[in-house]
Amino acid sequence: MADDAPIIITSANRFGADIADPDSTPADPLELLATWLPTNEDELRPLMTLSTVGLDGYPDSRHLLLSAFDGETLHFHTTSGSRKAAEIDADPRVALAIVWVEIGRQLTVSGDAVRMTPEEAAVAFEARSRYLKTLAWVNTDELATRPRPERVAAWQEFDGAHPQIETPEKWTGYKVVPRRLTFWRGDAEGPSNRLEYTRTADGWVAERLAG
Repeated sequence: MADDAPIIITSANRFGADIADPDSTPADPLELLATWLPTNEDELRPLMTLSTVGLDGYPDSRHLLLSAFDGETLHFHTTSGSRKAAEIDADPRVALAIVWVEIGRQLTVSGDAVRMTPEEAAVAFEARSRYLKTLAWVNTDELATRPRPERVAAWQEFDGAHPQIETPEKWTGYKVVPRRLTFWRGDAEGPSNRLEYTRTADGWVAERLAG
C-alpha cells in the first residue's frame, strides 16, 4: 500500500470503549457488547438491520432503532399490525446487524425474539421523542397512499390536537435473546478479524474467524 493511500477502515475507539488488547477473548460476550453500545440514556440510538423469516419463506430485512440493551437482551419496538410483527409471531428467529462505519466496527446477532409485556412496551414508548411517538400513530399504510400535502396535513393535525401522546394500543416491543454474536473489527495495519460467540448448554464458546 502506498504511503499516501487513504485508509478507509480504521479501528479507532470513538464509540463507547473497547478492550485494550484486541487479541484477548472476554469470557462473556454480553459484557463486551455493553462496551460497544451506547448507554440506554443516550438519545442517539443505533440504527440496526432486523432480518426475519418472511411469511413466503424468503428473508425480510429493514432498518430500525435499537431501543435498549438490558445486559442480556436487545430491545426494539414496532406496531403489532406490522409485517415484521407477523413474521416474528410466525417464526421468532431473527438476526440483527449494526455497523459503525467511521470506526471500522460491525456487530451481528442471531437469536430469538420474545414479545414484551404491554407495560414494558409502554415504558419504552414514553422514552421516545415526540417525533417517533407521532410516527407510531400517524404513519399508516392508508396514509402512505395519499399525496404528500395530505400526509403533511394529517401529521400537523395530529400534532396540534395531541399535546400529550398516549401509547397506541398496537404498540409492542420485542427482546432478542442472543444465540450467536459476531464482533468484527477493522485494523488499519493488518487484516480485520471476527470474534464469534455461540451459546451452548454450558455457556459461550468463542472462535476467531477471518475478517
